[in-house]
Amino acid sequence: MSSRTFNTPHRENWNAPIHNILKAIDNHTQEYFKSGDTWHLEKAETLRKYVSELKTWIHKVEKENL
Repeated sequence: MSSRTFNTPHRENWNAPIHNILKAIDNHTQEYFKSGDTWHLEKAETLRKYVSELKTWIHKVEKENL
């Protein structure tokens, strides 16, 4: 796994939660392949959308604070 070389004080607070959510997405995807239960695909997609929105917000806040 590569280490992050770019960080800001604002981004720092969100790195660990984003990392954990990405692991949860992986877990849901694996569970779907094991069980075929589409609930896991739905939850993985919900989490992907959240992470995407969170990253968009982080970038917006960083631009505002330049």
